[in-house]
Amino acid sequence: MTETFTGSFTQQEPIPQAGIEAAMAVLNHGRLHRYNTHGDEIAETALLEEEFAALTGAKYCLAVASGGYAMTTALRACGVGHGDRVLTNAFTLAPVPGAIAAVGATPVFVGVTDNLLIDLDDLAAKLDQAQVLLLSHMRGHICDMEALMALCDAAGVTVIEDCAHTMGAHWNGTPSGRWGKFGCYSTQTYKHVNSGEGGLLIGDDAEAMARAIMLSGSYMLFERHRAAPPPETFAQIKYETPNISGRMDNLRAAILRPQLADLQTQCDRWNALYRVVEGGLRDTPGLTLTHRPAAEGFVASSFQFLLLDWPAEAVQRVIQGCFRRGVELKWFGGSEPAGFTSRYDSWRYAAPDPLPQSDRILAGIIDMRLPLTFTPEDCALIARIIRDEVEKAFSTRQS
Repeated sequence: MTETFTGSFTQQEPIPQAGIEAAMAVLNHGRLHRYNTHGDEIAETALLEEEFAALTGAKYCLAVASGGYAMTTALRACGVGHGDRVLTNAFTLAPVPGAIAAVGATPVFVGVTDNLLIDLDDLAAKLDQAQVLLLSHMRGHICDMEALMALCDAAGVTVIEDCAHTMGAHWNGTPSGRWGKFGCYSTQTYKHVNSGEGGLLIGDDAEAMARAIMLSGSYMLFERHRAAPPPETFAQIKYETPNISGRMDNLRAAILRPQLADLQTQCDRWNALYRVVEGGLRDTPGLTLTHRPAAEGFVASSFQFLLLDWPAEAVQRVIQGCFRRGVELKWFGGSEPAGFTSRYDSWRYAAPDPLPQSDRILAGIIDMRLPLTFTPEDCALIARIIRDEVEKAFSTRQS
């Protein structure tokens, strides 16, 4: 009998009861705007910023409307503007080059390795083309950050980290987001904490964070930020920085704070599911798993494998065969963007140069969500289904 999976790849866990109760308290008093407080009340948003700064070890934190807004604000706060060029990964999602385009800059794409990491050799060759790297830790894969920072520091290139998929992760004990000038996080539904939409921005540079706070739409209320630079930092910046409103509200902050408190437990659960899928797919003929080095403290809320050098029709047979059996896989090798899986040559506004070596990798990347509504037994079943469909398609190719 052919096994099938009946679960949902898009169903998240409920918001924790503590988050629901905190949200109801905000709804009951009605002060959703982050600067609308009563008496000596501390806004939920200010408390969230303080707690996330402490969690990551950052001096400063700013809560904003989305992860994309966090990246755009970080770029602006670093002085990126119209006509500039910004280095970024060829393997990423549309909000990353979108943030670069939003400030009038042009993405310069850097290649991807078969471990789904930014290609450091290609980066080294392109460091003279830009002054900023917007580094995407795409799908939670973290490169050798000591090596990357050494390259960028030597070239005078500022690093901004897109940590949408790496909240709670680290490289060699240093949290993602703590290597560059800014770390940018998302709290969108499919990320490690869930407020529907939202973002967080961290850093240690007082002037850069002061600009970010003014950009977010703080008016002259920056002293109400607890995880912020001292007021004197804003003395001149408040006159020079435009208000491009993108604040987080107290309702979303209230939902997020209990989730942050439980983040490590959730990260451990994701990684346990990842290891079940990884074990079930190991040594499958024709299927390549990525190598995760010991220094990479990853958080695996999704799973990727490669069908390297497979013809497109064979890849499609695997995807369609899995789909018929209830397993939803996404492919980064399609000629047309679909859902979340667009790629660098889909973003024609960027006029990208061809990357033949990366095209080979992208043509083989298969992506799958791992929501925490799955059990280890679910993941073992999913792995068996994928393995069966890959083996069938592979044997057909070989015959």
